[in-house]
Amino acid sequence: MTGSIQITEAALASLIGLTAHEIPGVVGMAPANLKEGISRVLGRANVSDGVVISREGTRFAADLYVVVAYGVSIPTVARNIVERVEHTLKTQAGTELTAIRVHAVGVQRV
Repeated sequence: MTGSIQITEAALASLIGLTAHEIPGVVGMAPANLKEGISRVLGRANVSDGVVISREGTRFAADLYVVVAYGVSIPTVARNIVERVEHTLKTQAGTELTAIRVHAVGVQRV
């Protein structure tokens, strides 16, 4: 008997959010939309905040909205995020995304 495993968009977003937080130079995630911003103000932050999963054909893509530390190389941090997310999704979820786009939306002193 064979079965299939399906990973939800919410699970992918959580895994990606947790992975991005591990990257040196990432201070945190920024709200990706108004709903997330309101939730954060009300104290209901989530590990998937700042991660938007979208369907591209039969596969998925991810947009990450990050706040980086002042003084770090933003292109290097973004590259590290993409590499780590690709590796994590391949090894832990057995899947790949069509695209991983990193949006540095803020810089903060740590």
